[in-house]
Amino acid sequence: MSRTESAVDLAFGDDGLVTIVAQDASSGAVLMVAHASPEAVERTHETGLAHYHSRSRDELWQKGESSGHVQHVEEIRVDCDGDALLYRVSQEGGACHTGHESCFYRTLDGETVGERVFDPDAVYE
Repeated sequence: MSRTESAVDLAFGDDGLVTIVAQDASSGAVLMVAHASPEAVERTHETGLAHYHSRSRDELWQKGESSGHVQHVEEIRVDCDGDALLYRVSQEGGACHTGHESCFYRTLDGETVGERVFDPDAVYE
């Protein structure tokens, strides 16, 4: 594991990433889970906007860069092992690329429990 410079030690995995949980700072709802590189964590800390590392595209991305549904990071918390972070955010629009408020909009039985807040076909043309 590699570590990055900060007030606390962060332990990045062999892939160079840490797990990020994005949580609505007001309601406490979990919005999404993603991964971040040291650069993504640094950009988030510097700008106050959530940045992540896309494993599928192998690149840095700012949440909401194409959709406008940005996450304003109010606080970053570090877990006890330093290998996961909690971004407490104020979310503009939906957090999920499917148009839902949260990526956790289904139960294991397939029941939809979350609200769709935008049309992804209209946003990601």
